Amino acid sequence: MNWDDTTDATADERLVGASADRQAVEAALRPKDLDEFIGQEKVREQLDLVLRAARARGATSDHVLLSGAPGLGKTTLSMIIAAEMGAPIRITSGPAIQHAGDLAAILSSLQEGEVLFLDEIHRMSRPAEEMLYMAMEDFRVDVIVGKGPGATAIPLELPPFTLVGATTRAGLLPPPLRDRFGFTAHMEFYEPHELERVIHRSAGLLDVEIDSRGAAEIAGRSRGTPRIANRLLRRVRDYAQVKADGVITREIAAAALKVYEVDARGLDRLDRGVLEALLKLFGGGPVGLSTLAVAVGEERETVEEVAEPFLVREGLLARTPRGRVATPAAWAHLGLTPPPRATGGNGQGDLFGA
Repeated sequence: MNWDDTTDATADERLVGASADRQAVEAALRPKDLDEFIGQEKVREQLDLVLRAARARGATSDHVLLSGAPGLGKTTLSMIIAAEMGAPIRITSGPAIQHAGDLAAILSSLQEGEVLFLDEIHRMSRPAEEMLYMAMEDFRVDVIVGKGPGATAIPLELPPFTLVGATTRAGLLPPPLRDRFGFTAHMEFYEPHELERVIHRSAGLLDVEIDSRGAAEIAGRSRGTPRIANRLLRRVRDYAQVKADGVITREIAAAALKVYEVDARGLDRLDRGVLEALLKLFGGGPVGLSTLAVAVGEERETVEEVAEPFLVREGLLARTPRGRVATPAAWAHLGLTPPPRATGGNGQGDLFGA
């Protein structure tokens, strides 16, 4: 082996090791049981009862449906369910199951008591969805062999298992599928004080020193979402290590998040771009979604699915039949003065076409 080969091998080992370390750190941030899980008090209490009762009966848990925005802990809860039941977990997603045969292959390989986590379950194909009805209710699937008049349905018995479905759009699930879940829960956005607890816990696991005001600063910009809080914490940690003494204070957190273009309310570059285009180019609206997307140089779907939900929830933007409209809070947040017609003679009546 020459020197170049040795160097390449060593570099590869370092890269593999770094990747493994990063994955280990990210996995370590996930709570391992319900006692560690922060927030979602009602969901935790209800789920704890379901799992304890199943363990007392020596049976598998009822199927569980978790709905809510991305980053609130649906995947983490599915792993906790498996851990609490002492069962292995199989993870897949709705878009990956395009044919009934794909689902049949997964179901037929499950072990008794195993947890099957199906992310974005609303995006599963219709044939697979219909197969899932029988699998969830009777633990049986019919595998079709052959085509046309000679096709034969072969019944395949399945071991008892627990399906945990996760969706960001529960309304897209057909009622027959939704009704087969024994327990359904909706994940709510987190309050700032809950996110502070998440940040302190993650900081301890990452061996990062942070004070209460620094945690509060990050929590206030995290959009009520633990995943975003952890991501911002890692970026602020980087800034503190390079630009300061490694300790995260309120001032360090604010300076770091300014570098990463996350403002005091959690708006990022895209959010502010949408608001600035709406206010500066279109006088606060109303303006169509496609026009607004062109103005910010993004795809229509990106604006509608990434930026708008948070802006609407923050009361900065409204969706009306005539188009997107900025609220008075949006003008105030960007420090702009609305034109006279945007406020009208009676406050925001004209703004919303009332």
